[in-house]
Amino acid sequence: MENQPELLSSRLLLKHRQVEVVLNRGVFAWKEIGESKTTGTAYRNTVQVCEIVAVCETEDEDATQTRGHQKKTKQPPQLFPYAFTVSFVRRTQRHRWRCSDVTFRCASRGLCEQWIRVTNEQLSLLTSRPKSLLVYINPFGGKQCGKQIYEQKVAPVFRRAGIFTSVIVTERANHARDHLKTEANLDEYDGVVCVGGDGMFSEILHGLVARTQSDHNVDQNQPDAELVPCSLRIGIIPAGSTDCICFATVGTNDPLTSALHIIVGDSQPMDVSSVHHNEIFLRYSVSLLGYGFYGDILTDSETKRWLGPARYDLSGVKTFLSHNHYEGTVSFLASEDGVGHPRDELPCRSGCRVCQHKHSSKNEQSEMEKPAEESSGGWNVVGGKFIAINAATMSCACPRSPKGLSPSAHLADGTTDLILVRKCSQLDFFRHLLRHTNKDDQFDHPFVEVHRVKKFHFQPLHRELVSLDDLSEGPKKAGFSPICSAQTRPHSSWVCDGEILQHTAIQVSVQRQLIRLFARGIEEQQQGAIEDPCAP
Repeated sequence: MENQPELLSSRLLLKHRQVEVVLNRGVFAWKEIGESKTTGTAYRNTVQVCEIVAVCETEDEDATQTRGHQKKTKQPPQLFPYAFTVSFVRRTQRHRWRCSDVTFRCASRGLCEQWIRVTNEQLSLLTSRPKSLLVYINPFGGKQCGKQIYEQKVAPVFRRAGIFTSVIVTERANHARDHLKTEANLDEYDGVVCVGGDGMFSEILHGLVARTQSDHNVDQNQPDAELVPCSLRIGIIPAGSTDCICFATVGTNDPLTSALHIIVGDSQPMDVSSVHHNEIFLRYSVSLLGYGFYGDILTDSETKRWLGPARYDLSGVKTFLSHNHYEGTVSFLASEDGVGHPRDELPCRSGCRVCQHKHSSKNEQSEMEKPAEESSGGWNVVGGKFIAINAATMSCACPRSPKGLSPSAHLADGTTDLILVRKCSQLDFFRHLLRHTNKDDQFDHPFVEVHRVKKFHFQPLHRELVSLDDLSEGPKKAGFSPICSAQTRPHSSWVCDGEILQHTAIQVSVQRQLIRLFARGIEEQQQGAIEDPCAP
């Protein structure tokens, strides 16, 4: 408070108590008159201006009651007949945010209007706050309550903050992607919001990135193309089954919390991995690329969609008991910046120094020419039999796995954590999986190795002579056979953020900070929380 000049300072009324209220460019604060400055901070209640949702004139309920019922109070409201309300962010447990209101009464209309005007002027200077949003709602994802979540929990706070919204309820798969690629007038908006799960976010991601590259004449089919970062931020209102991306960037899957992050204009850069097969673009990934175990789970679950979310549990058990492994070769280009390692126990948090580190800008064209040669451009080659090959561009944390597949993976450092799980016993693999749910080091096994990489290629031992559709049906057997017997099948499938890829030989390149979310990363601790100012 001492470092910035005061814009306003007045004695106002709060719950029949006189308080001193101060506003400067960064902080809105108040304290009860007579409160000692020698005990604690001078202003016990402070709100960052950037976390004020709205300020508006308010009809004073107590004054109305007094006029109608001649109610007697300790501090006659007639002396303070005008009121304004400040709505602001209040932090609660488990990274959840709530919108709290505090109402101050003024002795004159002019003073009340001055507080509203000056405070709103400060809010208008915050250029990161969106004024117009394009909202896509998936009415079918998760428990099919996306529209209800938006209308009841999100739309009211958007209106309170004065944000204009254009809402589109999607009618089919890839509706949002196609609309963003070709029809949407993006110049009219400050951001795009998806109401749904990770699949809906993937639609928004692919549509927005494709539109940006098209506008800048960048060919997405070129694996070495330098993609242009998207100018519009993406907001996620979680309404899906897992909402992994929201959980890993905000710390909770709470719609109101996400809405408030959008309103205050948070901005979190994110890496995006581009996946190619030869000169053909396949998909983008921001969370998990998985081959082997996770690919088999998703492939098997597609035949059980009638079970709903329970199909993943059933397919997971079946895949674990099958204990398949696959042969292939992984070539990767390790990160050389020396700012982090998958096992350094430094999780990505708000204001992450690893993500803010200025990476060296080297020409990597020559490095991409001969990835199979270990001595060329720093490429490493690992071959063998693998139960699982995973690439985690973020931690992939979710309520079921609070630490995720790679607890120290970073959102915006230009790398992905490549996790290689070699062939091992079923018991050892179970121990590895179990550590995803506790605090033990899941990489502390002799059959597991992890590398922080900028690029990697995968080539299966056998060429793709059969379609993946045939493989998804599994080997045809007569009668019964042991479900837990280990076997070597020619191929697994790659799963990319919940979607099955149609090729197994792939090239992956991490595009550093290609997109931005309306988020700030997980806050290390719940700072800035204040007591309810309206409490007696």
